[in-house]
Amino acid sequence: MTAKTFDAIIIGAGQAGPSLAGRLNAAGMSVALIERKLVGGTCVNTGCMPTKTMVASAYAAHLARRAADYGVTLGGPVGVDYKAVKARKDKVSNDARTGLETWIAGMDKCTLYRGHARFESANTVRVGDDLLTAGKIFLNTGGRASVPDLPGVHEIGYLTNSSMMDLDVLPRHLVVVGGSYISLEFAQMFRRFGSEVTVIEKSPRLTGREDEDVSAAILSILENEGIAVHVGADDIAFARQGKDIAVTFSAGKPPAVGSHVLLALGRTPNTDDLGLDKAGVEVDRRGFVTVDDQLRTSVPGIWAMGDCNGKGAFTHTSYNDYEIVAANLLDNDPRKVSDRIEAYALYIDPPLGRCGMTEAAVKKSGRRALVGQRPMTRVGRAVEKGETQGFMKILVDADTREILGCSVLGPGGDEAVHCVLDLMYAKAPVDTLARAVHIHPNVSELLPTIAQELKPLA
Repeated sequence: MTAKTFDAIIIGAGQAGPSLAGRLNAAGMSVALIERKLVGGTCVNTGCMPTKTMVASAYAAHLARRAADYGVTLGGPVGVDYKAVKARKDKVSNDARTGLETWIAGMDKCTLYRGHARFESANTVRVGDDLLTAGKIFLNTGGRASVPDLPGVHEIGYLTNSSMMDLDVLPRHLVVVGGSYISLEFAQMFRRFGSEVTVIEKSPRLTGREDEDVSAAILSILENEGIAVHVGADDIAFARQGKDIAVTFSAGKPPAVGSHVLLALGRTPNTDDLGLDKAGVEVDRRGFVTVDDQLRTSVPGIWAMGDCNGKGAFTHTSYNDYEIVAANLLDNDPRKVSDRIEAYALYIDPPLGRCGMTEAAVKKSGRRALVGQRPMTRVGRAVEKGETQGFMKILVDADTREILGCSVLGPGGDEAVHCVLDLMYAKAPVDTLARAVHIHPNVSELLPTIAQELKPLA
C-alpha cells in the first residue's frame, strides 16, 4: 500500500491537536489530524464543558433552596428535572464540538481521519486502511479514568467521569470512590441535584496535594451539605446487594450501600495501544510519554502534548503545550514547559483557585517564608453574597519578597487567584500587590490587604 504523505500528522483532536493543526495549516503545511472518538477530547465531551455546565445547574438549585436567606419567596419546593439538566449539558457540549468540527473542515490542507492510529515506524502511522507518513508527528492522545483492580470492581457496573455524562437518571444514592478534584465536583453536584452522596477516600484527608487547612475547609463545605465523607479507607471492595452496590472500606465499619458507584481514582494516559515501541518512543513506568522541556520525545520529529505526557493533565496546560510547540517550530521563540507556573481550580462551590507552591512545598524547599491569610467571613463581598465558607492565603519568600503561591477558596476563587498568578509571571514582588488598588466590593480586593499583613510561616 502506498502511504499518503503529509507535512505533519497529529494524533488526537483534544485541546492541543486542532489548535496546532490550525497554526501548521496557516504556515502552509499539509496536516493529517486523527481522532478515534470525539473531536474536542475530554474537555469538550466528558470534562470541563459538560461538568461545569452541570455545576451551574447544581448551583442554581442550591441557590433556589436558599432563597429565603435572601428574602426571596418561592411558590413551592425546589425540584430538579435531571433529564433537562442532561439536555442542557449535552447542548453545550455538542455545540462546542460542532463548532470545532466546522473550523477543522474549513482548513485548506487539513484532512480529518476518524479511527485508531498506530505507529508502524517513526514516521508512518496506520489508521484503518490508510497508511500515513510525515516528517513531523504530534501526539495528543489524552487520558482516561484509571480502574484499579479492587475486589469485586468488575462485577458491579461502576461509572467513571465519562460514563457519568451518559447517565439519564438521578442516582438515589451515589457512592464516590476517590477524594480528589473530579470526585468532589461530582459529589457536591449530585447532592445538590437531590441524590444521597457518600465519598470514600483511602488517604487520611481529601485533596491530598493541598495544604491541610485547605483540605479541612473543603471537607467542612461538603459535610455542611449533607455529604458523608470517609477518609483513611484501607480495604475498599465492592459487592452486589440486590439491586444496590455495597462498598466496604474499613474493617468494623458498615458498608456504604448505593444505587450507583463512581470511580474517580486517577487518570491513565492513552499510550498503551499506539504502537509506540515500533516508533521507538519512550514512556515512563506509568505510561506517560517521556518529553524534554520543549515537548520533544525520545525520537526526533515526534512531540507529545497534553495529558499523555504527564506534564499537567489540565485543559489549560494542554493548550499551553500547543503554544510551546508552535512557538519553537514556527516563531523561533524558545518557550519551554519549565516556564509554566502550576495553577488549577477545584470547581466545587465555593471554588478553589490555586497557583504556585503550597505551604508544604515551601517548607520542604527550606526557604524563609511569610504567609498572609484571611477568612471569607471577613471579606465584605462574600458576606454580602451570603457565601462565607473558605479563606485566602498568600505565601511569600521572606528574603526576596517573591510571591511563592496562593490559595483562594471562596466565591470567585477560580477567578480571583489570577490577580496573584499574573504578578508571579511578571516576577513582581509582593509589594506590588500590596500597593495595588482593587475595585470594591470584590473578593480580590482583600488580596492587597493580605499582602500588607504577612507574618513568618511557622
